[in-house]
Amino acid sequence: MKYLVSILLATLLSITAFAQDQTLPSVTVTNLDGETIDISEIENDGNPIILSLWATWCKPCIKELNTIAEVYPEWQEETGVKLVAISIDDSRSSSKVLPTVNSNYWDYEIYLDPNQELKRALNVNMIPKTFILNGDKEIVWEHTSFSEGSELKLIKLVKKLKAGEDISSEE
Repeated sequence: MKYLVSILLATLLSITAFAQDQTLPSVTVTNLDGETIDISEIENDGNPIILSLWATWCKPCIKELNTIAEVYPEWQEETGVKLVAISIDDSRSSSKVLPTVNSNYWDYEIYLDPNQELKRALNVNMIPKTFILNGDKEIVWEHTSFSEGSELKLIKLVKKLKAGEDISSEE
């Protein structure tokens, strides 16, 4: 019995350690100009990065990105955070991405993942899906869905991360 408990505990610890040290996979996405980039190469000079997976047909996704857009300049000034929004619209609906971005005046880096390779690599089943990356580009927090006020928690976590605090156990 002790042996079984020890194995279970070791497995749980290794899963936790893996989740805390997960880095972005090497997956190619496209910007709105059609240029490709390996998403693992995004940079923010050692500052936190918010990665948001969204789609034009996802109303909570649009609401989340619009809500953040209202306060994004202040977030950038205060923490240096960068938001990278990656559309998972397929090739049939990806033509709606640029008009959506422009009509909402989003000042984010926008990429397209029309084959949903990044979505699969990050094991995303539902959107909006938001990740926070630390200065070493390790995924330290993730959340699915959006509700009013969740942007306040998001910036609180970014501030904690910027201050050197561990946020991986935050819910």
